[in-house]
Amino acid sequence: MDLRADGAGTAVAEEATPRGDDGRPVRADARRNHDRLVAAAREVFARDGGTASMEAVARQAGVGIGTLYRHFPKRIDLVEAVYRNDIDELARLAERSAAELGPWDALVAWIEGYVRYGQTKRLFLTELREAFEKDPELKLTSRDQILAASAATLERAQSAGVARTDIDGDDLMALVGPMCTNALLSDEQAARLVTMVLDALAKTG
Repeated sequence: MDLRADGAGTAVAEEATPRGDDGRPVRADARRNHDRLVAAAREVFARDGGTASMEAVARQAGVGIGTLYRHFPKRIDLVEAVYRNDIDELARLAERSAAELGPWDALVAWIEGYVRYGQTKRLFLTELREAFEKDPELKLTSRDQILAASAATLERAQSAGVARTDIDGDDLMALVGPMCTNALLSDEQAARLVTMVLDALAKTG
């Protein structure tokens, strides 16, 4: 899914039609199994981290191991699918927040959502690095997608006069990003740091 900005600067998500390796649209039943496996893998990875097994993912999804391997021949393929899906979810979060919340609340929701996303990835950073080595473009396109969502959300708050204007999307990611890769960061510490970032972002006077 691509994240673009409309004329008002609002983040807009564009969902592509799922296609197989041959370029044909994926059958509905196959797509359901694919989505079920990705959702199950997200839960198992969050719970078990680097020790998560393909068998555990199949059990969580309620499908046979053969079905899992038909969709994801290698474990790294599943890791990559979960990562791509989560990046899309972040883009949708920016879109929903812009549509449903005021500028400041949308910025808060985006930052908190981004940190939550990062915390689920800390347990399998090694696998993510392997995915980036396998497909270097994955890291670049994902970063661009996150940055677009961050910038759109921040700029909306800045235009509304509720966020300081001497910071841009790159700066915001530099502030928040390290929280997503620190394997020792506790939930309580992350909450304190998010509060500090928001305090620094708020426009006063």
